Amino acid sequence: MNFLMAIAAALSFTVGGIFMQMSEGLSKLLPTLLLYGMFVTGASFQTLAMRKSEMGITYLLVLGLESVLAVIFSILFFKEGYSVPKLLGIFLIVLGVSFLRSAQS
Repeated sequence: MNFLMAIAAALSFTVGGIFMQMSEGLSKLLPTLLLYGMFVTGASFQTLAMRKSEMGITYLLVLGLESVLAVIFSILFFKEGYSVPKLLGIFLIVLGVSFLRSAQS
Protein backbone atom coordinates (compact mmCIF):
# COMPACT_ATOMS: atom_id res chain seq x y z
CA MET A 1 0.00 0.00 0.00
CA ASN A 2 2.85 2.41 0.83
CA PHE A 3 4.42 1.68 -2.57
CA LEU A 4 1.14 2.57 -4.31
CA MET A 5 1.00 5.82 -2.34
CA ALA A 6 4.58 6.59 -3.42
CA ILE A 7 3.64 5.96 -7.05
CA ALA A 8 0.59 8.22 -6.69
CA ALA A 9 2.78 10.92 -5.12
CA ALA A 10 5.35 10.73 -7.93
CA LEU A 11 2.62 10.84 -10.56
CA SER A 12 0.96 13.83 -8.90
CA PHE A 13 4.24 15.74 -8.66
CA THR A 14 5.02 14.95 -12.30
CA VAL A 15 1.63 16.10 -13.53
CA GLY A 16 2.18 19.21 -11.41
CA GLY A 17 5.44 19.69 -13.31
CA ILE A 18 3.55 19.58 -16.60
CA PHE A 19 1.23 22.31 -15.33
CA MET A 20 4.28 24.22 -14.09
CA GLN A 21 5.62 24.26 -17.65
CA MET A 22 2.21 25.17 -19.05
CA SER A 23 1.77 28.03 -16.55
CA GLU A 24 4.55 29.94 -18.33
CA GLY A 25 6.13 31.25 -15.14
CA LEU A 26 2.87 31.38 -13.16
CA SER A 27 1.39 33.77 -15.74
CA LYS A 28 -1.56 31.55 -16.72
CA LEU A 29 -4.18 31.13 -14.01
CA LEU A 30 -5.62 27.67 -14.68
CA PRO A 31 -2.29 25.81 -15.10
CA THR A 32 -0.97 27.67 -12.03
CA LEU A 33 -3.91 26.55 -9.91
CA LEU A 34 -3.61 23.00 -11.23
CA LEU A 35 0.11 22.83 -10.47
CA TYR A 36 -0.49 23.86 -6.86
CA GLY A 37 -3.36 21.38 -6.60
CA MET A 38 -1.19 18.55 -7.93
CA PHE A 39 1.70 19.44 -5.61
CA VAL A 40 -0.61 19.40 -2.58
CA THR A 41 -2.03 16.08 -3.77
CA GLY A 42 1.48 14.69 -4.25
CA ALA A 43 2.57 15.85 -0.80
CA SER A 44 -0.52 14.22 0.69
CA PHE A 45 0.18 10.89 -1.00
CA GLN A 46 3.83 11.06 0.03
CA THR A 47 2.84 11.77 3.63
CA LEU A 48 0.62 8.69 3.59
CA ALA A 49 3.41 6.62 2.02
CA MET A 50 5.81 7.66 4.79
CA ARG A 51 3.37 6.84 7.55
CA LYS A 52 4.77 3.32 8.02
CA SER A 53 8.00 3.55 6.06
CA GLU A 54 11.43 5.04 6.46
CA MET A 55 11.40 8.68 5.46
CA GLY A 56 14.69 8.64 3.58
CA ILE A 57 13.90 5.58 1.50
CA THR A 58 10.34 6.66 0.70
CA TYR A 59 11.46 10.18 -0.18
CA LEU A 60 14.13 8.86 -2.55
CA LEU A 61 11.66 6.39 -4.04
CA VAL A 62 9.21 9.18 -4.85
CA LEU A 63 11.98 11.38 -6.28
CA GLY A 64 13.32 8.54 -8.42
CA LEU A 65 9.91 7.63 -9.78
CA GLU A 66 9.15 11.30 -10.36
CA SER A 67 12.38 11.71 -12.32
CA VAL A 68 11.58 8.82 -14.62
CA LEU A 69 7.99 9.95 -15.11
CA ALA A 70 9.16 13.49 -15.83
CA VAL A 71 11.38 12.20 -18.62
CA ILE A 72 8.59 10.09 -20.11
CA PHE A 73 6.08 12.93 -19.91
CA SER A 74 8.55 15.48 -21.32
CA ILE A 75 9.04 13.25 -24.35
CA LEU A 76 5.30 12.66 -24.80
CA PHE A 77 3.98 16.16 -24.13
CA PHE A 78 6.85 18.52 -24.96
CA LYS A 79 8.71 16.45 -27.59
CA GLU A 80 12.01 16.78 -25.72
CA GLY A 81 14.92 14.62 -26.84
CA TYR A 82 17.45 12.69 -24.78
CA SER A 83 21.06 11.71 -25.45
CA VAL A 84 22.73 8.44 -24.52
CA PRO A 85 24.38 9.93 -21.37
CA LYS A 86 21.02 11.26 -20.18
CA LEU A 87 19.34 7.90 -20.79
CA LEU A 88 22.18 6.16 -18.94
CA GLY A 89 21.64 8.51 -15.99
CA ILE A 90 17.91 7.71 -16.01
CA PHE A 91 18.73 4.00 -16.05
CA LEU A 92 20.96 4.47 -13.01
CA ILE A 93 18.13 6.25 -11.19
CA VAL A 94 15.79 3.34 -11.93
CA LEU A 95 18.44 0.89 -10.78
CA GLY A 96 18.99 2.86 -7.57
CA VAL A 97 15.25 3.03 -6.84
CA SER A 98 15.03 -0.73 -7.40
CA PHE A 99 17.86 -1.33 -4.91
CA LEU A 100 16.22 0.96 -2.37
CA ARG A 101 12.87 -0.76 -2.83
CA SER A 102 14.40 -4.21 -2.32
CA ALA A 103 16.31 -3.01 0.76
CA GLN A 104 13.10 -1.65 2.31
CA SER A 105 11.19 -4.95 2.05
